[in-house]
Amino acid sequence: MNEPQRFRDRAEAGQRLAERLRELPIERGIVLALPRGGVLVGYEIARILQLPLDVILTRKIGAPFNPEYAIGVVAENGFVSVNRQELELGIATPDYIARAVRELSAELMRRRQRYRGGRPLPDLTGRTAIIVDDGVATGFTMLGAIAAVKEQHPARLIAALPVAPPQAVEQLAPQVDDLVVLLTPDPLDGVGAWYEDFRQLDDDEVVALLQRAQQELAQAP
Repeated sequence: MNEPQRFRDRAEAGQRLAERLRELPIERGIVLALPRGGVLVGYEIARILQLPLDVILTRKIGAPFNPEYAIGVVAENGFVSVNRQELELGIATPDYIARAVRELSAELMRRRQRYRGGRPLPDLTGRTAIIVDDGVATGFTMLGAIAAVKEQHPARLIAALPVAPPQAVEQLAPQVDDLVVLLTPDPLDGVGAWYEDFRQLDDDEVVALLQRAQQELAQAP
């Protein structure tokens, strides 16, 4: 049976990803979701597979003409990556990048305090880390998350995405042990185009999902 070509919402996307992830070896697994939208996808994966849920904090560096168009990424562990091609084309100046990195780093520290009470990433040594988002356009944000998680030395690294364009899939695949992507449209026309409901979550909803996941895991048989 053909899968529908759009998701009803992020919860459905997470449920469908969980079914695909069941096919992979996941030893001492943990789901690491990118806030905010990725947390709702990750919550469903964690719930179905009975895994702990946490966040991995990254922020994209948006282009001056369009903040939604990623030209780089900053991760919570200080990792910074910028698309040199964009700089060579004059899309952004070094001063713009430096200012963006300072502002985004401050926002990442705020989110770490809000979502994790200030604690760093959990110890991932010997674990299977599943990095989750609600979709990617350029893949820069996910690359930053992957780099941050690799520094924690997981035994296995999986990236799980409901939707990503073929170019991003090609870029991400060599960086992880397994890449699970449900839809690979070309052109993408924006991640939100592949959801009927793509409303934005706020910080309170993210914290509530993280707490609910922790409680449900503790009560699981």
